[in-house]
Amino acid sequence: MGKSISHTAASMSYGMNEEKEAEIIHSQYLAGETPREITEEFRVIQEQNELCKKNTLSFVLSPTIEDGKKLESEQLKEMTERFLKEMRLREHQAVAFVHRDKEHLHVHLYANRISFEGKAYNDSFIGKRSQQMAERVARQMELTTVREAQQEKLYRMQELRSEIQKVHEKVMARDRPRDFDQYIKLMTQNNIKVIPSINRQNQLQGFRFEYKGANLKGSEVHRSMSMGRIAGQMNFEKERAQRIAKDKSMELLGRTVNVPMSFTKTIIKKTIKLAIKVIRDTGIGI
Repeated sequence: MGKSISHTAASMSYGMNEEKEAEIIHSQYLAGETPREITEEFRVIQEQNELCKKNTLSFVLSPTIEDGKKLESEQLKEMTERFLKEMRLREHQAVAFVHRDKEHLHVHLYANRISFEGKAYNDSFIGKRSQQMAERVARQMELTTVREAQQEKLYRMQELRSEIQKVHEKVMARDRPRDFDQYIKLMTQNNIKVIPSINRQNQLQGFRFEYKGANLKGSEVHRSMSMGRIAGQMNFEKERAQRIAKDKSMELLGRTVNVPMSFTKTIIKKTIKLAIKVIRDTGIGI
């Protein structure tokens, strides 16, 4: 991530925040060590180009969590220097701080947009260019690129969706739950937590599924797992289905919640199907 900023002192003070265990890992053409000192040195050069208001470049370099655990200060310094070289900023004032306060290590890098000749660095498409150069540096240092991390995350999420869906299908086919309470209990027994989404009007909106660190809406897992479609698969007793359709509400985990019209329509269809099944099974009305 990269951008041009005008609030150099405030941004740099954040980057150097001692509470975040900040450590300077790279400095070029600078003598100062505090945000105020560095900002003042930047300002001396920036006064050569008063037309440029956003005269500082701010970047955040974020290795993946796994790479971050392995990178020492020297390697982080190398990563920063390579990035500055690829961005053609080696001849500009720059300073970089590493934050280790969170699991996801990251580097805050600030470069003077104004060169020693008083020229403003071209910041067109700076966000896209900085991302491309960061990926190039990652490949040079045999680190995981953002694209690779995204693809890995996507593949992992697809696996989790598939696992949740398979458990859902098994519960529906084998256990044939008669209501949502039973369904939630059966999914929990398979290590999947089902969380009802209820709005301020006490209306049931759907369900979220927590599994192995993922938290997904039912429709995000699979289109067959939206609230309405789960209701359509439920093995409701006839009287219970009729009561839900009539009251437009139902008991869920010890409380009464309202259900939307679309849900009611699904229950009505389910009631009709149950009635037809009874007629077929018993021969009543034939």
